[in-house]
Amino acid sequence: MTDVVDSDELLRRMHRARACAAQEERAWRTRRDELRPTDPEGAREAEVRSAAYEAVLRVLDEVLTPGRRTERG
Repeated sequence: MTDVVDSDELLRRMHRARACAAQEERAWRTRRDELRPTDPEGAREAEVRSAAYEAVLRVLDEVLTPGRRTERG
């Protein structure tokens, strides 16, 4: 299936993807914090998933607003 979309639609899709990634990152960070005291292995997995979504956010931020996001310390 090949859809032809205009630049506005592509931009809308990218913004939706960014919002979804931000929501997932928050959810996995919350899960990590909840699991840390009782399930260290589950907390580590949640941290990895959170980091993956953070990477997606960084890429989408750079595409959508080049140079706006600075390195986190």
